[in-house]
Amino acid sequence: MSKAPVLRLDRLLSNLGYGTRREVQQLIWAGLVTLDGEVIDDSNQKIFVKGDLAARMIVDGELLDPPPGLALMLNKPLGVTCSHKELGPLVYALLPERWRRREPAISTVGRLDKDTSGLLLMTDDGALLHKIISPRSNVSKRYDVTLDRPLRGDEVKLFAAGTLILEGEDKPLLPAQMEIVDGKHAYVTISEGRYHQVRRMFAATGNHVTALHRDRVGGLQLPDDLKAGEYRILNEADLALVLEARA
Repeated sequence: MSKAPVLRLDRLLSNLGYGTRREVQQLIWAGLVTLDGEVIDDSNQKIFVKGDLAARMIVDGELLDPPPGLALMLNKPLGVTCSHKELGPLVYALLPERWRRREPAISTVGRLDKDTSGLLLMTDDGALLHKIISPRSNVSKRYDVTLDRPLRGDEVKLFAAGTLILEGEDKPLLPAQMEIVDGKHAYVTISEGRYHQVRRMFAATGNHVTALHRDRVGGLQLPDDLKAGEYRILNEADLALVLEARA
């Protein structure tokens, strides 16, 4: 088991976005930081950054923000982007303002385009991010797909064959699972993350995706009570679910 990292209190709070080193020192010297009910007024005090720290430390009357190692799921709304290269508001604006100043920064685990809604994972843990997106992890992603025209009937077999080559590419897709709901509605589960993959898969069959919503990553399901634009912090059990299911 790896040891909990140790940080100076002022550096910890600064890294969590509470302000510059000088600003958080002023906060500490004012007696506004407590740990286990005891005031800490020494900005140089070393703090063991363990998972339960957010439940034990209070800063200016509120529980400490989650320490590094944060992972969350966001129900991404339509029209919100994951990349600075796309027009529109960024997903980071849906998080608390202070979280946008954290170091290490919070990043999206993969991306959903502006016209796709649903389950988006975010973390400040680079190792976790790379583990989830690594092809070796084979993490599946399920999409709720609405189509412009009725299915032609061979899509389930075609997607499962592992022979479909998208336009402009020369490598076939890995097998994908498809569950038909009705003539214009289906669930598609993939384990790759190629550019606009699900949309291009249906384009290859002569159809057009009119709505796309991701509702599952691995074994983690987007909760029905998590509204568009809301987020929820993930625990170890949630993260185990992400890596549990295989496409």
